[in-house]
Amino acid sequence: MDEHQEIWDFVTRHLESIFSGDWSTYQATSADDLSLYEYWIIPHRQDGLQFHRFMIENRWAGQNVAQRFDLFEKRCQRYGDTAIVTYTFMLTQVLPDGMRHRYHNETRVLIKQEGEWKVVHVHKSPAHWPIPE
Repeated sequence: MDEHQEIWDFVTRHLESIFSGDWSTYQATSADDLSLYEYWIIPHRQDGLQFHRFMIENRWAGQNVAQRFDLFEKRCQRYGDTAIVTYTFMLTQVLPDGMRHRYHNETRVLIKQEGEWKVVHVHKSPAHWPIPE
């Protein structure tokens, strides 16, 4: 068994809570002082859980359509009760006009407190971007 399987199982559970609209699991797997960079929403850091609570409770991710997510080039770096996971995230959705794929690179920083993992920071960046000349 992969030495990091516990962490990947946690990350999968955390991500599934976002796309299934499960606010209670998202809250339980996120630190109250969560910080995020989501480049396509705002080019500034977001702090706390309230923005995502609104988005999850209002079904932001298209939970009314068939969808799945996949993680590519996964890497876990664990340092005691801290883990840094990186991967390319791909969301596939079946929409009325056909199938759509969206993807980006993602980093999640996790800490283990009182025996439970929590996401404390997320950073998302484009997986394709023109290189400046």
